[in-house]
Formats: sequence, structure tokens, C-alpha cells
Amino acid sequence: MIVDAHSHVFPRIHGQNGAGPTRGTGYGRALIGGGEIQITPPMGDGLAFSPEQLLANLDWGGVEKAVLLQGPLYGECNQYALEALRRYSDRLSGAAYFDPWLADSRQTFESTLASPGFCAVKMECSVPSGLCGIHPEAQLGAPELDWLWQELERRSLVLVLDLGGIGSRSYQTEAVRSIAVRQPGLTVVIAHLGQPRPEAELEPNLWRLWEEQVDLGLLSNVWFDCASLIAFVQDEGYPFPSAERYLRLAIERIGAHKVMWGTDQPGTLLHATYNQYVLLAKSHTAFLSPGEQAQVLGETALQIYG
Repeated sequence: MIVDAHSHVFPRIHGQNGAGPTRGTGYGRALIGGGEIQITPPMGDGLAFSPEQLLANLDWGGVEKAVLLQGPLYGECNQYALEALRRYSDRLSGAAYFDPWLADSRQTFESTLASPGFCAVKMECSVPSGLCGIHPEAQLGAPELDWLWQELERRSLVLVLDLGGIGSRSYQTEAVRSIAVRQPGLTVVIAHLGQPRPEAELEPNLWRLWEEQVDLGLLSNVWFDCASLIAFVQDEGYPFPSAERYLRLAIERIGAHKVMWGTDQPGTLLHATYNQYVLLAKSHTAFLSPGEQAQVLGETALQIYG
């Protein structure tokens, strides 16, 4: 079974990042911080990605299930995602969007999770498109967030973190280590395999930061998804050999059982079709044993996200 452990659905682009509001203008384009850019393929005159569009991609690629995640760039759409999870419960699981740095965050947390359906909470902390851009002083290790990690552990909810680019102020590896150690029953998933990039690989100090973050996977309760690797090496062109190399390097450090395949669709469909992503998933993991490959492509995601 193949599971896409990192996908998105949204009814429109109506979010925010550090540069200001984000608004869809149509045909895959959006206004972000006063400039208009292409953020998805031109799939229609609106800028939405419905559960039905996602499922059509899964069917095309021979993928059985997917995990829905959210972030500030697309905009909070908890109710929209929840309805998708209920309508397609046999194929989708997903995370609630949550911003713990809002003044009413505790009440928002309770109301968001009052209705059953979410198995996780996603916090996209990256500076360009996430919460650390909106809240420049945000620190995951701040004592005022201790209640959140305890509550996630108590409710058996997965914590999904996008920690942004290597060396950025959102790349808070030691804070995550402390959280994971203090809450051993809390399952933590770090997105994008810590964001390995060619430019960071050329800088020993930055590359050491990536290795330190990947080594969080040596903890019993921390996993990674490898969504967006292709986007980080898009200049190479198909079949993106460095994406496979980064995957190998991570698996050599923490094991195949700690890594889950994902695409980050629909934004990453700018770089390859969904069917190509599936073909690359299989070829990029061909160096593994059949059992290890099955873990990366789906079995671990089934274990983590149910």
C-alpha cells in the first residue's frame, strides 16, 4: 500500500505569511506580500484544491491513502478538511491547523478539536510561509506552550512540524528534542526531511545543522516525512538524483522505518506530475530492501496516522 503522508486541500487561498495576506487570483496564481506568483499549476479559473481533485491524483498514481495537512499560506480551513475526512474516511486522515501564539489559542484549540475527526495537529513554523514569519519571536521551547505538548500527548494526537529552512530562526531542533524527551508518549513528525538543499550542503556549518535535525529520528517518538525533496533540487530536472541521495543519507542515519513518503501536493505539482512523483518514489527507494521500501512508501504512515 502507498500512502501520501503530506497533502493539502483547500477551498481557496485566503491565508497569511510574514509578508502579509495571501489571496488566490486564479489559474494557480496568488498575491503574496504584494507580488503575484505561481504557486500551483493552472488547474482552473479559481485557486482551490478539492478532496475530489486530490483523490483523482491518488487514483492516477495508484496511491491508496493520503494525510491532509494545513498551513498559513493556504489559510486555515479546518472545517473544510474535517468534512473531507468524514466524507472519505476510508482514504484520508488529517491534521488540524493550529496557531499557538494567538491570544485565544487555548480556547481555539479546544473548539477546533471538540468534534472528532483529526488525528494530528500541524504547526508550519517556517519563516517564508509559516508561523515564525507571522510571529517573529515565536519559540517552540517557551514555557507557555508546555500545556500544548502535554495535551497532545494526553489526547494521542500526532504533532506535525514544518521547521523551515536550515539555519533559519524556525529551525528549532533543540527545542523539538526537549519536547520529545519530556513527552515520550507524544508522536512527532517533522516535514520535508529537515529541508536538505544543495546550497546548505556546500556550507559545513549548515549541513551539520541538518544532520543534527535528522538525528532527532533516533529518538523513539520522532519521525520524518520526505515531501518536497524534488522542489529543493528542481534545477536538476527529472529524475532529480539529489533527492534520492538526501533520502539515502537520512536513512543511513536513522533507518528506513523513520521516514515516510509524501508529495506536498498541489504546490509541488509545479515540478512534476503526480504520476511522476509516484514513479520517483519507487525508483528513489529501490536501494532499500522490499520490507524497508514498503515502510517508507506506506506502512509507517499507516502506523503513525492510523
